[in-house]
Amino acid sequence: MDSSNKVIVEKSTSFPLEVVAAGEGTSRSVLIGPTDAPNFALRKFVMEPGGGMPAHTNTVEHEQYILKGGAEVGIGEKVFSVREGDVVFIPAGVPHWYKADAQTGFEFLCIVPNKDDRIELVDTGC
Repeated sequence: MDSSNKVIVEKSTSFPLEVVAAGEGTSRSVLIGPTDAPNFALRKFVMEPGGGMPAHTNTVEHEQYILKGGAEVGIGEKVFSVREGDVVFIPAGVPHWYKADAQTGFEFLCIVPNKDDRIELVDTGC
């Protein structure tokens, strides 16, 4: 069966959480990957309270839906406070970072196109 005819119905907890090496207290699960669907991948990110990801760029866009908690999210030159129920769009190539709330942590779904993605850390000079 090719991926265009594949059906997936699973509990999100059945997918393993893997530590994100560049992050602090950050893990992700690939819920639907490039071998599962022809156009998009669906990932779930979990950040422990105070965890986060350093400034970086991706060569693909990101669409995100906040599941739990909250965070400060830097996108380009702006910083946003996001919480459960919010949506975020990050264009390809735009530097972005995350800092999870110190009390609640942060969980979100991230949808990206199934294209080659090059991730580069951005030196913020700090």
